[in-house]
Amino acid sequence: MPSPETERVQRELADQGYIADAAISMSLHLARTLRKPLLVEGPAGVGKTEIAKVLARVLDTDLIRLQCYEGLDTSTALYEWNYQRQLLQIRMEEEEKGRTLEQKEAHIFSEAFLLKRPLLQAITHHRSPVLLIDELDRADEEFESFLLEVLSDWQISIPELGTITATHIPYVIVTGNRTRELSDALRRRCFYLWIDYPDFDKELTIVRAHVDGIDADLAEQICRFMAAARQQQLEKPPGVAETLDWARALVALHRHHLDPATVEETLGLVFKDYHDVTQVKQSLAEFLESVGVRSALTSTG
Repeated sequence: MPSPETERVQRELADQGYIADAAISMSLHLARTLRKPLLVEGPAGVGKTEIAKVLARVLDTDLIRLQCYEGLDTSTALYEWNYQRQLLQIRMEEEEKGRTLEQKEAHIFSEAFLLKRPLLQAITHHRSPVLLIDELDRADEEFESFLLEVLSDWQISIPELGTITATHIPYVIVTGNRTRELSDALRRRCFYLWIDYPDFDKELTIVRAHVDGIDADLAEQICRFMAAARQQQLEKPPGVAETLDWARALVALHRHHLDPATVEETLGLVFKDYHDVTQVKQSLAEFLESVGVRSALTSTG
């Protein structure tokens, strides 16, 4: 039986449209209670990023997102000086009398000329935001090492301004798709949550909650189709995002059940790789029959 804490968090998330199981709910509860970063891994499209967005809504606070990518450097993540504005200010002060060079430098290297990037935004926020560090495994190991210092001390040193320390510690969600292995040092600093593809019942609940006007039989057929698809040897198995896109498209097409022609015409909404589309097309009739499409068509006449 779920704990009271788990049930409460599940209700909070459900109120924001996020269907969570006990593991997700307990992980979020402990991460926000103990103020530990939560590392969330799993296949693409299973709702990892959405966790941070929903948590921000539950806590009624701001979401600050750092999207990671190969080559991400500290200036992009931390801060930059607004050089154009600084140059303009320097030109305006060229004829100004009565101020020393040190005073002029102190002015142009003040916070008014500072461009805050996600990490500095999170540290200087007026209340605890949710900081989403998305797809950290896409960044290189050097950036990950730098990030460890920020997550440990919650302070940033700016040579011209000194050390800035957070007065409101952010709630941190770190996501990864396992494109590379994250370090043990990072993992030790985080709670860990693995989100896999949902089972049939959970995915059906998600579809019913997020797709207005969907026929009950169609919703079940879509979820059975997706569960079967993920059992195939595919390059990019479809996630929940593809399930919802497909369901909304079929509702827009006024479909009440799956049929071979419609499925074939809309495969590009489900499978995002040429080889996957080709593979499914080659055995589409057998594939649909295995998830009960033929019997459904027969029963509806």
